[in-house]
Amino acid sequence: MIKDMFENKRTVSFEVFPPKKDGEFEAAFDVLDAMGRLKPDFISVTYGAGGSRSGKTIEIASYIQNQLGIDAVAHMTCVGNKKEQLLQVSEELRKNNVNHVLALRGDRPRDMSDEQYESRDFIHADDMIRFLKEKTSLHMAGACYPEKHPESFSMEADLNNLKKKQEAGAEFLISQLFFDNDFYYGFLEKTQKKGITVPICAGIMPITSAKQIGTTITLAGSAIPKALADLFAIYGENPDDMRKAGIDYAIRQIRDLQENGVNDIHIYTMNKPKMAAEIMEAIHR
Repeated sequence: MIKDMFENKRTVSFEVFPPKKDGEFEAAFDVLDAMGRLKPDFISVTYGAGGSRSGKTIEIASYIQNQLGIDAVAHMTCVGNKKEQLLQVSEELRKNNVNHVLALRGDRPRDMSDEQYESRDFIHADDMIRFLKEKTSLHMAGACYPEKHPESFSMEADLNNLKKKQEAGAEFLISQLFFDNDFYYGFLEKTQKKGITVPICAGIMPITSAKQIGTTITLAGSAIPKALADLFAIYGENPDDMRKAGIDYAIRQIRDLQENGVNDIHIYTMNKPKMAAEIMEAIHR
């Protein structure tokens, strides 16, 4: 079980995503094979909004678990799913020997009416965690936001919701990406005061192109420290140099975290095994 890993060693884990088109699957398995050779402690697999790609998530997670021999964590969202649908997905995961789930509320599907949204079976991720803990044998993980969930009224409210995930049965947490380690250290101090004791994996995303600023970072609501902003100013027009600078920034982030007692790192790989390999080599020297 993944929760046992945290007690015995430092961990480094990856996030990957299923291909958007069926014709891209062959290349996706090549990517997974390359990721597997880096020997992460576990690999999480993202999930389409409203369950739109749940079958692909299961297929990718099954390959990681059964072919690569690495623990897979399948993302599962509840905003667009009824209880029966979640149980069906859970049963498919069980059949494929995938025992871990990252429970997320997820984004509202574009075609979901206001009436459907207001009458959904699960309001928050902790509702789903509690339900699946009662109805299945899955091991549950939850997400957390070092800089507060964008929809939360305050950090205090966000921490209260995070405590509910632990109380519902989350065995560990994976953080949203962040770029300023001081935010993360402050967040850890707040979780300790709140009585949140489960392991927390620090989410790190290397920024290797300028366009990531306008997409992923904006959606995550993460602050951009001056050191990172300076990289965009200097290297943003040169893709090769920007890639190198972004990877180096992530490596320095991880080393600082590890030197300050953060033992569990989760790398948002963007399905780029070469980038992941460069990071793994640097942080394991």
